Amino acid sequence: MIFPAPLVTGRLVQRYKRFLADIILDDGSPITSSVPNTGSMLGLTDPGIRVWLSLSDDGKRKYAHTLQIVEAQGTLVGINTGLPNRIAEEAIVAGLLPALGGYGALKREQKYGANSRIDILLTDPERPTAYVEVKNVHFSRTANLAEFPDSPTARGAKHLDELGNMVENGHRGVMLYVIQRDDCDRLRICGDLDPVYARAFERAMRRGVEAYAIRCHITPSGIAATTAIPIID
Repeated sequence: MIFPAPLVTGRLVQRYKRFLADIILDDGSPITSSVPNTGSMLGLTDPGIRVWLSLSDDGKRKYAHTLQIVEAQGTLVGINTGLPNRIAEEAIVAGLLPALGGYGALKREQKYGANSRIDILLTDPERPTAYVEVKNVHFSRTANLAEFPDSPTARGAKHLDELGNMVENGHRGVMLYVIQRDDCDRLRICGDLDPVYARAFERAMRRGVEAYAIRCHITPSGIAATTAIPIID
């Protein structure tokens, strides 16, 4: 995934109301940026950290800048939760996840379950349909270990249960975690921050849901999936 235009840089002043951040650009200009992330961004919002932002030329937008990358714990971290579906699609097409290869068609954002949309739907006349739910991961509090979620997510638990339903109906249910940082070589479900999600994950695994994690390489030019990594207990 390549950014369509060069990103601009600055320093974070504060994030607030979840979707907004005050930033001082490198040229000294103070701006307010949109933050495309509904999560807590735990560990990624310290005042003064270096940030990268895209700039829109759409005059109808209230905030022209969008936060895309932050520098934390010595690495670049992608925070835009609107990008993982695209990154996941590129990874599947490139063959980085052999278990999801060999399908004839890939569609995005298809309706399924109870008023939900599956992120990626893989279909082929010779294989069971695969319902792939994609989750963004950027939380790490232990060296080389990514964790999900970084805050309670009832919606995430619901998705796990719906994937289990798909498996029981003869399809494949797949949870794919896209880690928008390249300093982690394993993923763990964060049961202390969201025990409900952790129980839903264990329940989904017992029902036959598959789970995979893939690490990304982050640069100011783009974000690309590079390597599948294990999910540990």
